[in-house]
Amino acid sequence: MSSRVLLENKACKVAIEKGELISFTKDNLEYIHQKGNKGWRNSDDEMFPVIGPTSKNNFRVHTKNGDAIQDQHGLLRELEYVLISSDEKSAKFIKKYKKNTQINNSKYPVKSTEKELSWPFNFTFEKNFTLENDVLKIEFIINSNEGMPFMLGYHPAFMLSNSGDETLEANSKTFTLDDVYKAGSNAFPILNSDKIILKNIDRKYLEITTKNFNNFMLWTEVDNMLCIEPITQYTSYTDQKFSEKNMRLSEGKNTFSIAIKIL
Repeated sequence: MSSRVLLENKACKVAIEKGELISFTKDNLEYIHQKGNKGWRNSDDEMFPVIGPTSKNNFRVHTKNGDAIQDQHGLLRELEYVLISSDEKSAKFIKKYKKNTQINNSKYPVKSTEKELSWPFNFTFEKNFTLENDVLKIEFIINSNEGMPFMLGYHPAFMLSNSGDETLEANSKTFTLDDVYKAGSNAFPILNSDKIILKNIDRKYLEITTKNFNNFMLWTEVDNMLCIEPITQYTSYTDQKFSEKNMRLSEGKNTFSIAIKIL
């Protein structure tokens, strides 16, 4: 059985592999960064239940249920998606985690001192794709106990023209790749925004809108791809401690979404 799911209509095609968005094309033009190309080893990923480098907090996150060991961007990415259902227009995936389960940390030992990660709360994390005309909607549904602290970020990478001349518009301002380069590994913040437009010179423009994230951050070190990441919180450039005092608290069921539209 193939691990790849294909969504297709007259306008667009989408490919998803083990829950990862690996392709979104229109008129045979690819808009998603391809694995193996320079820049980043993935095409998309999620950041949960924390965003940012936890090393500055000794890899600990303080919660009412005790300290949790978390590496950069959390442990969700160490779990595997299970396909729930799919058809030609939609696909649903889920990850499940039982509290305090020890999860191997893929960053250890080269990039981390922590061999295993854990989180003191149960949760399920759904990632649902829907393709309608020129729009791909991705919805995230988090189910947990009320009061569970968390941060959430979505980390997709988009293909660029290799020119370095692309621009972005958000909050009635224009941003360039130079702005992103200068931010470095911290990523460039665009706060209090739920819409951004990527003006890609050799492709149609992309409009990215979100619900419940309220912020973006931008990251790249190359001219052929750009990560445009919806986030609930921006943790770089701050002295924020990784504690539930600085995180959102679950309502039991929390829903977030992003719509990627080819203009």
